[in-house]
Amino acid sequence: MWLYQGEEFTSEMIEDWVGFVYLITDRSNDMKYVGKKLLTSKRKLPPLKGKKRRRTVVKETDWQKYYGSSEEVKLMVEEKGADNFHREILTLCKSKGELGYLEAKYQFEHDVLLRDDYYNGIIQCKIHRNHVKSLK
Repeated sequence: MWLYQGEEFTSEMIEDWVGFVYLITDRSNDMKYVGKKLLTSKRKLPPLKGKKRRRTVVKETDWQKYYGSSEEVKLMVEEKGADNFHREILTLCKSKGELGYLEAKYQFEHDVLLRDDYYNGIIQCKIHRNHVKSLK
């Protein structure tokens, strides 16, 4: 279960949100992991017979079962069980650029690479000024 502002976040609440920045906490040792997750994915399909335009299919991602991209965190979840981890949505985002920016901002603000109480091993981002216009 994902919590957002103290309440359970469900598929019905997705609306126009593209993704979210999250914090996963290991309850046994208080280690944390900060990341981002898309709520939906878009795929381009070939055009139907006799048509010229490619089709776009939007579907919900596996966000409800997601425990991060870190192999270390996934291994811990497998060993200790999912109930041992608290998953919290820090912020919801309207664009992929906003999502990348806010994830990196949170990671830098909390020194996730310098502190021993975070599982994060890398901060990776490539963000253009146009991606974050909506945050001004």
